[in-house]
Formats: sequence, C-alpha cells, structure tokens
Amino acid sequence: MARRAKRREPDNHDRWMVSYADFITLLFAFFVVMYGISSVNEGKYKVFSISMSKAFGTEGAVAEGGTIHLTEEEVYFKSLVDRRNARLAEKQRKLNERMQKLNETLNTKMAGFVKNGQMTVSQSNRGVTLDINASMLFKPGEAAVQAGAVQTLADVAKILSEEDMAIEVEGHTDNLPISNAQFPSNWELSSARASSVVRLFIEQGIVATRLKATGLADNVPIEENSSIEGRARNRRVAVTVLTPESEQAAASAPSQSN
Repeated sequence: MARRAKRREPDNHDRWMVSYADFITLLFAFFVVMYGISSVNEGKYKVFSISMSKAFGTEGAVAEGGTIHLTEEEVYFKSLVDRRNARLAEKQRKLNERMQKLNETLNTKMAGFVKNGQMTVSQSNRGVTLDINASMLFKPGEAAVQAGAVQTLADVAKILSEEDMAIEVEGHTDNLPISNAQFPSNWELSSARASSVVRLFIEQGIVATRLKATGLADNVPIEENSSIEGRARNRRVAVTVLTPESEQAAASAPSQSN
C-alpha cells in the first residue's frame, strides 16, 4: 500500500510574541535597575531590593525585626550605589568649598565698598551674589557705566574670571516710573544697565557664553519702596555666580520677554 502523506502542520504566526514578551520583561527590569541606581534613599533601596528578589525568584530572607539579608548580587549592587553616592557627596563638598571661597574672596577684595554699604555679598543655594548699588555705577536715569566705576567692575571681573560657572547679571530699579525717549519704562532701564555690566565683563575677558543679562525693573525689591533709603537700596545690579543646579534650572525654565 502506498504510504499516506504526512499532514503538514500550519505555521504559527504568533511565535514572535514569546520573544517580544521576553524583551519587554528585560526592558522593564533594566528600567527598574536604573531607577534603583538613581535613588539615594536607603529605605527606597531596601524596598527595591525586595521587589527585585521577588521578581526573579531569589528572595532573600527577612529576619525578625525587619533585618534584610541580601544576596551576593544585591550586596554588589548596593556597593555600586554606595560608591555613586560617595562620589556625589564628594563632588558637592568640593562645590561648597569653591562657593565659600568665592564668597570670602569677594568680601575681602570689596571690603571697602561692603563697609560703606555700596555692595553686599551673600551666599545661598542658588550661588554667590554680589549686589552693587546703582548709584556707584550709573548716573540717575542712565545705563552707561560711569568712568569711576569701570575699574571696580574690572576688579570684580578678574575675580569671576577665575571660575568657570555661569554668571547671571540682573538689573533692578525702584518703583518710581521713568519715561523718556531712551527708556520708556523701568524694564528697559534695568535691562540696559544689566547689559552694560555684561559688556564690560566680556571686555575684561569673561567668556560671553557664561553670562546672562536680565532686567527685572522693580519686581524684586530688597527693601520697602516707601522710603528714600529703601528705594536707593532697590536700585542695584545683582551679579550671581550660579551653582550647576541653578544654572540647569534656569536653562530649563521657560524664557520670559522683558
């Protein structure tokens, strides 16, 4: 008898789904690991460690009292996180030292102006700020730097040129309105004054890409505008050396037109 031909099995077109599911699982595990590496909180790390152990069937024993016994892989992973955190802490420590040194240098070099109230130096999480009273830089209602202040700003530029961090120059006015052909409002006046200081810094050798000029008019007062003294303090130029975090935040913030 003739042998009966073997029936051909139909092709399974869904076999790709198995490989795809494996790929998605591995991709999920990868992002979970990346999240764990970015976390610097010990509590979050422990939660992540337990979750990973359950997911891959290598759950470590949890003793009474909540003590976690890590596997060799988890111990190695934790050591990587600890080393990363140590590097970040050391980097932050060095940055704090740089900012503190800059703060002290400006206070020392500008001591005479600080003493008579024409300048103030302050340090914050945003960076180191040198507030310069507008009366020592400009004539009333003008934005050209006076000849007598050029050397002072040049001395400031020399100190700032030794750093490589971004510098933000802000112009501020009091709340008294100004309106003339050159400056229709305090926005134009404050912007022009900030730009004048930036141009002088560039002439003194500071790289232009480090600098940013901003005019804020009377919107960020440091004193009440109800007195002559308060208005005099509000008329100022603020020169801030930004920390890397502040620079990134400023770069990602939406731009605002003056």
